[in-house]
Amino acid sequence: MAEGKPRLSIKEWPIDERPREKAMQHGINALSKAELLAILVGSGNDEESAVALMKRVLASCNDSIAELARLSVDDLCRFKGIGPVKALTIVAACELWKRRAADERPEQLRITSSKELYAYFHPILCDSNVEQCYVLLLNNMNRVIEHVCIGVGGLSATVVDIRLVMREALMKRATTIALCHNHPSGSLRPSGEDDKLTGNLSAACRVMNVRFLDHIIVTDGAYYSYNDEGRL
Repeated sequence: MAEGKPRLSIKEWPIDERPREKAMQHGINALSKAELLAILVGSGNDEESAVALMKRVLASCNDSIAELARLSVDDLCRFKGIGPVKALTIVAACELWKRRAADERPEQLRITSSKELYAYFHPILCDSNVEQCYVLLLNNMNRVIEHVCIGVGGLSATVVDIRLVMREALMKRATTIALCHNHPSGSLRPSGEDDKLTGNLSAACRVMNVRFLDHIIVTDGAYYSYNDEGRL
């Protein structure tokens, strides 16, 4: 900003350029990502309007809401003009966006392939910075009963108790299960622990007469399927 040139606050902008007024006059769809976020945070800093601040935040995320959703409260607080309250507001908005994607699944969704399994879990795992493992419980028609988080680990590994997986299947009367976990690193290569977990769970399912549909590893945009690779 040039020295001596005062910054106009949003209240001093032309009415049709102010995010709230623009939304009221032209509809919420007329707003850019930065303008939508500016409505949430309400104000910028002593050098930038809320819109300019949000443009800068988005620029650091390649203008991607998906990348923005991976930022923590601490990450966001590194931007001048964003404190814990504003940061938490942005994080909460991103979480709602993620949950909406999950809520759009039809009830009693039927899962029969790795592609459908990936589509189910991607909204849940795409923004996680740590490994999480879920078991998907299905009935005898392969319709979803419930998904349960059975392990949360660090950046590169998580521990899963086979007994917990089978307990969930028996309690919910699932006849088929599928396993899914993410690799925050972006690598689709299964680890030795992934292979061991898959083998142990497959053996437990045979003993308990539960069908093991698949074990997939999810990254943001791709997946690895043990079933597709002929490893189940």
